[in-house]
Amino acid sequence: MRNPLNQLVQALRLIVNPPANELREMARYEEKTTCYGSASYVTRVRSRSAKNTFIVDGGYLGADQRGIPLAKLEEVASKVHEYLKTREVICLDRRMGKNPRFSLNCRLYVTKEFARLPYMWHNMLFEPESAKGEPDLVSIHVPEWPERLILVHPEAGKTYILGTDYFGEDKKSFLRMALYYWKKRGGIGFHAGSKVLRVRTAEGVLKDVGFIMFGLSGTGKTTLTIHDHGLQGEERVIIRQDDMVMMDDTGYCCGTENGFYIKTEGLDHSQRVLYDAATSPNAILENVKVLDDGTVLFDNTELTSNGRGVVLRKDVTGTDDRIDLDKADKILFITRRDDIIPPVAKLNAEQAAAYFMLGESIETSAGDPTRAGESKREVGTNPFIIGRESDEGNRLLHILRKNPDMECYLLNTGSVGKGGLRPGKKIPIKISTEIMKHIAKDTIKWTTDPDWGYQVPLEIPGLDLTEYNPAAYFTMDEYQKRVDKLRQERIRWLKKYPGLREEIIRTVLEPVKTL
Repeated sequence: MRNPLNQLVQALRLIVNPPANELREMARYEEKTTCYGSASYVTRVRSRSAKNTFIVDGGYLGADQRGIPLAKLEEVASKVHEYLKTREVICLDRRMGKNPRFSLNCRLYVTKEFARLPYMWHNMLFEPESAKGEPDLVSIHVPEWPERLILVHPEAGKTYILGTDYFGEDKKSFLRMALYYWKKRGGIGFHAGSKVLRVRTAEGVLKDVGFIMFGLSGTGKTTLTIHDHGLQGEERVIIRQDDMVMMDDTGYCCGTENGFYIKTEGLDHSQRVLYDAATSPNAILENVKVLDDGTVLFDNTELTSNGRGVVLRKDVTGTDDRIDLDKADKILFITRRDDIIPPVAKLNAEQAAAYFMLGESIETSAGDPTRAGESKREVGTNPFIIGRESDEGNRLLHILRKNPDMECYLLNTGSVGKGGLRPGKKIPIKISTEIMKHIAKDTIKWTTDPDWGYQVPLEIPGLDLTEYNPAAYFTMDEYQKRVDKLRQERIRWLKKYPGLREEIIRTVLEPVKTL
């Protein structure tokens, strides 16, 4: 019997590379048109199906990944291919990345009834360089399949997405494979946004500073990536990527996507750049409340708190024609915690690798809606890693040691002092964006935190830090109890990952003041 993983998709009718306007027309029966002229859709499944995602177990899975025997995947794949012979299927080719060192041909198959999915995906990636090129990566999506399964075969570069009509599964299926592809070639891929802050330093020099920002969905990653930081005139922000970058060992970051897949909950004019993009006629909304007259209610979570929008780069103020970042000068690990984590901390290489592995934040509606708001950890804030997680942390440490000019920071977008003697203090977006601006300008004065060994701000120009000192909200005994508890939690987490370099674990166990 022919291996189904090597099979071409055969269909009752194969609709090859229809343009975006035809895809939208095919999906018209599902569309509610907004007052902006854009398309909106409501899906049956409204978040990623992490618990239903399985990777072929080839002896290389990480501690947090769920495996499936190859024989089982082949069995399911055979049934899928037989089913598709009875259906009309859309075949769409797109290209990920624009740099010769990182550019992948991607092919998506979707049953015609769900044309909205390739319509959305069409706007996420770039036109292929050749219509005749063979795909590097393939995803086969059958939303109407009776069982919900996402089956991943890394070596074949193929993903089967079954029983869910959530667009995020299409997008992430290719990015997941791309991460694995890049890792096999000696690089490391990050679930991170990227941007350039063009600022005038304290010495008066106009300087371009490259940032990458790690963060789970819902932690502020996209907001911080797209924010203008109040820069004007010759000082400005240049946005590169919102979701995934591929770094080599020099710190160069290849971009991946043409579109941005943004969370829309609570969007208003205060988030001008995102709001303008989401209200463009080119946007495609998913699970956002739209009234019969086309009025869009971004603050309405009746459908889900995970409302989304696919927006084009050209509709995002601050972008240009480049998606790559020449150098990640500053690396930010965004967390959203509520008690003893400061608004910002400066990390040495070992600490940075540790906090990358810890990936501390809160669960969001994009992951597991039933646990939204709960504390969680995700290595690299990246739920799409294939292979040993320890390899990721070790490789990051190698790159940071090779590039000592790259600086790393922990950025808390949550609050401080929750559960203390008085109400905690939320860290607003204005504080976080100001901190980033001063990181770029190198105008923050630092001092060593005695408990963690990292550097915390002693002074940030224009900001009153007195209300953002976590220790000030607790008695000394209570604060120390929280420190000890968190340290033990962190050590247990890091020891889950065999092969992780000892110095990464030790920097949490016994903080070393090496900056």
